[in-house]
Amino acid sequence: MDDGKPTGPKAKWWSRPPEGRAVPQGPEVPPARSGEAAAGAGAAEVTAQLPPVTDEASAPGAHTAGHAPLPAERAPMPADHAPMPAEQTPAPADAAPASVQQAQGRPQPLHEPDVYSTPPYGGPGPWAPAPPVQLPTPAHGTPLPPPYAGPQNHQSAQGGLNYPPPQPPHQGQHPAPTQPLPQPAQSAQAAQSGQWLQYDPWNTAAPVQPLTHPGEPRRTRRRRAGAAGAVLLLLCGCVLGGAVGAYIERNGGFTTVELPQADRESGGRAPDSVAGIAASALPSVVTLHVSGSDEQGTGTGFVLDRQGHILTNNHVVQPAGSSGEISVTFSGGQTARAELVGKDSGYDLAVVKVTGVSGLKPLPLGNSDNVRVGDPVVAIGAPFDLSNTVTSGIISAKERPITAGGESGDGSDVSYVDALQTDAPINPGNSGGPLVDTRARVIGINSAIRAADSGTGLGGGQSGSIGLGFAIPINQGKRVAEELINTGKATHPVIGVSLDMEYAGDGARVGTEAAGGGPAVTAGGPGAKAGIKPGDVITQVDGQRVHSGEELIVKIRAHRPGDRLELTLLRGGRERTLTVALGSADGS
Repeated sequence: MDDGKPTGPKAKWWSRPPEGRAVPQGPEVPPARSGEAAAGAGAAEVTAQLPPVTDEASAPGAHTAGHAPLPAERAPMPADHAPMPAEQTPAPADAAPASVQQAQGRPQPLHEPDVYSTPPYGGPGPWAPAPPVQLPTPAHGTPLPPPYAGPQNHQSAQGGLNYPPPQPPHQGQHPAPTQPLPQPAQSAQAAQSGQWLQYDPWNTAAPVQPLTHPGEPRRTRRRRAGAAGAVLLLLCGCVLGGAVGAYIERNGGFTTVELPQADRESGGRAPDSVAGIAASALPSVVTLHVSGSDEQGTGTGFVLDRQGHILTNNHVVQPAGSSGEISVTFSGGQTARAELVGKDSGYDLAVVKVTGVSGLKPLPLGNSDNVRVGDPVVAIGAPFDLSNTVTSGIISAKERPITAGGESGDGSDVSYVDALQTDAPINPGNSGGPLVDTRARVIGINSAIRAADSGTGLGGGQSGSIGLGFAIPINQGKRVAEELINTGKATHPVIGVSLDMEYAGDGARVGTEAAGGGPAVTAGGPGAKAGIKPGDVITQVDGQRVHSGEELIVKIRAHRPGDRLELTLLRGGRERTLTVALGSADGS
């Protein structure tokens, strides 16, 4: 172009011709509107020095052929953005006015100042500053590059950020597309993330800065993360494998569990086994439920004959009194009412009878004199109303003198039993039930237990069995049952003397007088005939030691009336032996 003589439209800075080339002619550019203000003080001063521009320059087709106007040339600045001052090199103080410069032949600006600071224009001058670099906002946690320190430490007017100095474009080439100016919020964020915004990918002169801080390489971190994941996966596999192994061990695998089992047996048991004995004896054992006006109770009995006579204990039927009810339940579940035939408190035995019941099976009776200590026995009964209960044990001892009762206070209800002792469990409710041998024959009637809290008693203690059970020998029970069935009463063998029950020495001492004030030795009785006198101490019966009056009574009642006994006694310090024929007395 010609210096100082612009004759046509002004060429854009990116289409400025080289030195010596003519500028194409075109319509003049219209003058700037008065409403457009300059972006800064320097821009206003330069605007005043520019010559007027006609409106023809802005008309369509006014541009030089081959150069279309860029959209950014006329893009207005949004209203919420402050104008960006153009970067200018301060003019020296002695600089001449524009008219003088034009007269002196100095180059004039190729475009009028942009009051909106729209890129690529900033202020008047042959070179416009490069558009600001718009960089993406780093994601949360991304390391930032160090601040850029260029050779000129160029400071931008946008928030004090260090941008590299603008580089002039090469002649004949178009500049890079312009980017919109950062918004105020972006400027604040850029100020906080200054290290990231100092990175300029367009600056070829500045050394390339890494995107991340020097430190651990990303590949190493990935390897460590992969190793940690592998360890975690291995741990999970171990735990899962252990759980599966434990499940397989406890449940035998994942298949259906089928346990081995023996085949069904059709054969029975040996007759002398507990099962064989129970199978043979249970059909003859019954459970008794007794209720009276004041109390009620439960016990056991067994069938004596086909007429329906059942033997049990006296204390079992005692609650019924004279007007109570007695119900009998057989092992098969059949129930029938029973009537009292007879009872005796001295032996603690009673007989009841049922009628209208068919198919009764009497239980065979054994011989208690044949029993030996250690023989196996089975006890059957209804402890605590649990019918058809079977327990087993042995004969622990024989001829145990026990007494029970005495609640009335006059001694009329005291029982004297020369009992068989067994360790077969016997509990309340077993009373009256059979004690059988290995051939399912009755050898005793379960009557009493030794309880830890209540001593001995034919009624039993409520604390349960402690392995000390007592049964009335069946030989004695047979005789009393026959008498009760035949006469309704039982007879007691007697020697016709009154004993001193307070005597604490060894043996049974004959008293000096009877309870009612009569003589201690009944005149004409069995004892008087044998020569027994008041004050004698009886020490043996048939060669067996006697330690108290109760034991002497038990030994005598173990026999029948009319039996002859040999008694050993002390009189005046001398031992004598006498023979006594037992008399008879009616029981109660």
